[in-house]
Amino acid sequence: MKRPPKAPSITVSDVARQAKVSKATAARALGGYGRVSKTVRAAVLEAAKALDYRPNELARSMTTGRSGSIGVIVGDIENPFFSLAVRGISDVARRSGINVILANSGEEVEAEKSAIRVLMAKQVDGLIVTPAQSGDIAHLKEIACPLALLDRALPELDVDTVTVDDRNAALRATRMLTQAGHRRIAYVTAAVLSGDFRGAESSINTSTVRERILGFLDACREAGIEEAERDIHFGSGRSESAHAVLLQLLRSADRPTAILASDSVVALDLFKAIRECGFGIPRDISLITFHDADWTSVTTPPITVIDQPVYALGKSVAELLIRRLKGDDRPPERIVLPTTIIERMSVGRSPEAIGQGLNRS
Repeated sequence: MKRPPKAPSITVSDVARQAKVSKATAARALGGYGRVSKTVRAAVLEAAKALDYRPNELARSMTTGRSGSIGVIVGDIENPFFSLAVRGISDVARRSGINVILANSGEEVEAEKSAIRVLMAKQVDGLIVTPAQSGDIAHLKEIACPLALLDRALPELDVDTVTVDDRNAALRATRMLTQAGHRRIAYVTAAVLSGDFRGAESSINTSTVRERILGFLDACREAGIEEAERDIHFGSGRSESAHAVLLQLLRSADRPTAILASDSVVALDLFKAIRECGFGIPRDISLITFHDADWTSVTTPPITVIDQPVYALGKSVAELLIRRLKGDDRPPERIVLPTTIIERMSVGRSPEAIGQGLNRS
C-alpha cells in the first residue's frame, strides 16, 4: 500500500511571504535576534501562527549561534528533591522559550563528565549542574558556556550558585533533639565515605553533606555531647545491604534515641527499618529529615522536616543562568536561601529524659 505523500513543511520563506516581509526580517522576528519593529514582529508571528510554522532548530542554531536549550545535570533524578528543583528550572525556562535537556549523574563524577560532553555536543546555550564532587572539578572549569550551580557550592568556581543554609538547618534540627534530652543522636546519609569520619570534613567531597554534618556536630558540641563523629553513618542508599546496616544500627545495644536523616529517601528507609524493629516513633526513636516530601505528612506519626525551598532553588538558578544568556555580565551571585523546620509529631522526649528504660520489654 502506497503511503500518502508527506506534507511539505512550512519554511521561513513561507512565513515571510505571508507577512509580506523579507526572509531575513522574518528570520530575525522568529529567532528573537536583531532589530525588528514591534509591528513587523507581530505580523510575522501572526503569519507563523496562521501557517502552523514549526521552527527548524538546527537551522535556527546555525543562524543565531543559539540552540534555544540548556542542559541540567542533577545527582539523583529519583530523589523528590531534584524532581521539584527541575520543575522550577523548567517552568522558568519555558517562559523564556528555552528547552531543558535533563541528565542524571547518579552522584558519580565520571557520569557527570560524560553528561557534560553529550550536552556540549548538542550545543546547549548554558548548563546547570549539581556537582557530584567538590574534589574533582577540572571539567567544570573547562566549560565554555555559561554555568550555574544548583544546591552545591564550589568556592573555587566563580559562577552563579544557589544553595540553602544547610549548616544552620542541621544545627537547628539537631538542637531540637538535644533540647528534648537526646544524647545518642545519629546522623544518617546516603553519601559514601571511605573509612570512618573523625572530623576530617575535607574528605567529604559533597558540599551539602559536609555542611550538614558540620551543623550536626556544632549542635552536639553545644550540648556537650562528646565524640559525636562516631554517630555519623554513611552509605545508607537504596540497597539491601544499606537497609541491613540500618537494622544493625537500630538493634545495637547503644542504639540512637534520635536520628537526623540527610534526605527524605534515607528517612523513608529509616521509617521502615524502625517499624521493622518493632520500635515506635517518637516513643523509642525521634526522627527528623531534610526535605518535606509528600509522604512525611501522611505517615503515623507525621514526620518533622527541614523544609527546603526546593522549587525556589530551581527557579532562582534558572533565572540567573538565563540572565547570563541575555548578556548580563555582572559579578557571579551566590544566593543562600533560608530553610524552616516544620514541627509535626516525630520528636519526643528521650527515654532517659522521661525516666524510661532504654530497652523495650
